[in-house]
Amino acid sequence: MSFGSGLSATTSVVLLLLIASLSFLPLSALAAEPKLRFGSNGEFKILQVADMHFADGKSTPCLDVLPSQVKGCSDLNTSAFIHRMILAEKPNLIVFTGDNIYGPDATDAAKSLNAAFAPAIASNIPWAAVLGNHDQESTLSREGVMKHIVGLKNTLSQVNPPEAKSIDGFGNYNLEVGGVKGSSFENKSALNLYFLDSGDYSTVPSIPGYGWIKASQQFWFERTSSKLKQAYVSKPQPQKGLAPGLAYFHIPLPEYARFDESNFIGVKMEKGISSASVNSGFFSTMVGAGDVKAVFTGHDHLNDFCGKLADIHLCYAGGFGYHAYGKAGWSRRARVVVATLEKLEEGGWGGIKSIRTWKRLDDQRLTTIDSQELWSS
Repeated sequence: MSFGSGLSATTSVVLLLLIASLSFLPLSALAAEPKLRFGSNGEFKILQVADMHFADGKSTPCLDVLPSQVKGCSDLNTSAFIHRMILAEKPNLIVFTGDNIYGPDATDAAKSLNAAFAPAIASNIPWAAVLGNHDQESTLSREGVMKHIVGLKNTLSQVNPPEAKSIDGFGNYNLEVGGVKGSSFENKSALNLYFLDSGDYSTVPSIPGYGWIKASQQFWFERTSSKLKQAYVSKPQPQKGLAPGLAYFHIPLPEYARFDESNFIGVKMEKGISSASVNSGFFSTMVGAGDVKAVFTGHDHLNDFCGKLADIHLCYAGGFGYHAYGKAGWSRRARVVVATLEKLEEGGWGGIKSIRTWKRLDDQRLTTIDSQELWSS
């Protein structure tokens, strides 16, 4: 049960060469029937679950909880929290942003993955996942973990985009959210979701620390964003402007370090931002594309803030899992995002009017905190 019941010139040249060497297959046509769409109430709600750190279930103890909470606390508390959140929020999509399992303590990766995602699978709600830096540290490779996830029920996760012949990492893909059934946006993507593999650890001997989003992934993102922009302004029902986008991955960008208590909502309790030690330029890539309005990551469990930089909100979810490090007395938490469509005067629904977010704590009341608007038209 839950307790509550600047890259150098040399590097730039290397990136350009990598991009030039990529070979992509022709982009496929947009699907006529979106797998996701806004509800009849004009809303689309996403539940973000960061850092479950699931291991072996009931036998895996909780970390960093109060002495009174230690007895009987296990991975099952994490599962119970997911179940409570699903019942309370009734999301249209559940997104798991990496470190879904904690490899070093997971005896069998496949079994741990099955158990970690079981509450989402049982809910019959569509869900998507990306990888963190610990998922591949058990009995499956990083590719093996992603392939196993893709084979699970109700998931919309992909190993990699079908149009990309060569791309770094596993779990790079996008999902489109169609408008309300029967509206002019029925077969238009009103909201675009980008999922990327931020890697695990650097494979460059001279660069220590965590991984980063590579040039090939950024090229795919730019190409996909451009395709979606063109579809938005094209017939049928051509629209003006851009459909907003949201990006989900595990390791925060170096730009997360640009915030302090004066310019974000939430808390920042980690000593630093655990990003890669190099800046691969993905934030600048998103700024250039213009459609991404918010980024959502995990990795730093004791940060749950959300701040705005160059018209993009950079947000943490905060630590969710009970076998993940945390702080005794500081509740595990989840982030919720809701996009709301514009209600037209003549009836029906238009494009997105606003995107809001809040967090829920795993306490007795599933307390809602830090509600804020991320974007409005």
